Amino acid sequence: MHLSSFLVAIGVCSGVWAAPVKQKPLASGSHHAGPHGKPFTPEHRDPYDGKIDTVAEKLQPLPWRNGDGADMLGPRNRARERQNPDLVRPPSTDHGNMPNMRWSFADSHIRIEEGGWTRQTTVRELPTSKELAGVNMRLDEGVIRELHWHKEAEWAYVLEGRVRITALDTEGGSFIDDLEKGDLWYFPSGHPHSLQGLSPNGTEFLLIFDDGNFSEDSTFLLTDWVARTPKEVLAENFRVAPEVFRAIPQKEKYIFQGSNPDSIDEEIPKSKGYKKSKLQFTHKMLAQEPVNTTGGLVRITDSTNFALSKTVAAAHLDIGPGALREMHWHPNADEWSYFIKGRARVTIFAAEGTARTFDYQAGDVGIVPKNMGHFIENLSDDEPLEILEIFRADKFQDFSLFQWLGETPRRMVKEHLFAEDEESGKKFEKAVWDADKDPIKDHFDYDGEDKEEL
Repeated sequence: MHLSSFLVAIGVCSGVWAAPVKQKPLASGSHHAGPHGKPFTPEHRDPYDGKIDTVAEKLQPLPWRNGDGADMLGPRNRARERQNPDLVRPPSTDHGNMPNMRWSFADSHIRIEEGGWTRQTTVRELPTSKELAGVNMRLDEGVIRELHWHKEAEWAYVLEGRVRITALDTEGGSFIDDLEKGDLWYFPSGHPHSLQGLSPNGTEFLLIFDDGNFSEDSTFLLTDWVARTPKEVLAENFRVAPEVFRAIPQKEKYIFQGSNPDSIDEEIPKSKGYKKSKLQFTHKMLAQEPVNTTGGLVRITDSTNFALSKTVAAAHLDIGPGALREMHWHPNADEWSYFIKGRARVTIFAAEGTARTFDYQAGDVGIVPKNMGHFIENLSDDEPLEILEIFRADKFQDFSLFQWLGETPRRMVKEHLFAEDEESGKKFEKAVWDADKDPIKDHFDYDGEDKEEL
């Protein structure tokens, strides 16, 4: 599914972002004290496996579910438990063995350098992260991530501040640009480049590499190469005396404090051999006109609107309070998600009766292997959720369960799901009538006539 067809598919939802309906606690799954008990107690009952925002509610999860389970007597990491309530008390729908699909950058080792730092999430930290690796990097004002290149392609999203990038293409064309929050860059494999923090508080960004085995420590660095080359060879190569290189760095600089740059016009080399690259290495993702859905905003950037980005596609999601990134799957690539703001619940369906639920918050990384069904639910009824969905692919593609069932003969759908309940089948048929893709759905308050009391 190309970007254009994706937009057409959800075009009916375009328009004003409807304010999500404030969620009302269900009598059967109340987050508060009530006839069915407080959450995480033997008395609590919730046959619908509703979400509980333990952070906002200041609740300590315990492994009680609908009367089954027991409390905990041994040593505990209570803060971790509150961050991951669906691991402490999984929904009743979870089943089978599924590898871990969650990692937090807070658990990644930080490499500290002059004026900056870096930390990474790769297949070593998260074994399910096979197709992509992520690096979180911070540079203070004037601090340089030195001239280098990689075996892997590099895609990046600016999280805060401003940054200057430089790059060279295979035709000898030079590229320089200044980026800010919400902007992207993409460097194809082997293309040399550099980064420098610009704003008074510097910059922070997320780097994505199109191989889960990537290591930020294994990049090809200018200073490292020069330090490992005989000075006689350097002299021959650059046509100067060997003494010129007597004070060069003896090891890589990697990240180091530099001087603040002038404007791009002043920085561009004035040599006769200089030529501007014909490639566009950058893109303004947040400046894109968003697709308005009933529950939030969607921006998609792939090779259809950022031509150079041939191996990485991405979607930026603003999910409103209580809203849901609908049940869907991706046929062409694993999903590598980065959570920028808010708290989320995700259940991954892996076939063979296997499903597992994970909880995420800002700074976390989530993996969903290709073709595995999943959703993303905003745990909070008051705060927004902001996520990047990233794929090793040239185009963004997904399938909507809602749209699929709405465009399948109704008889078949009802005979699959409602053979024993004709009345419910009619209600479902009405719900998916003329179904169109609505990738982020606002909260549906079903606390009404259809609710069955316990």
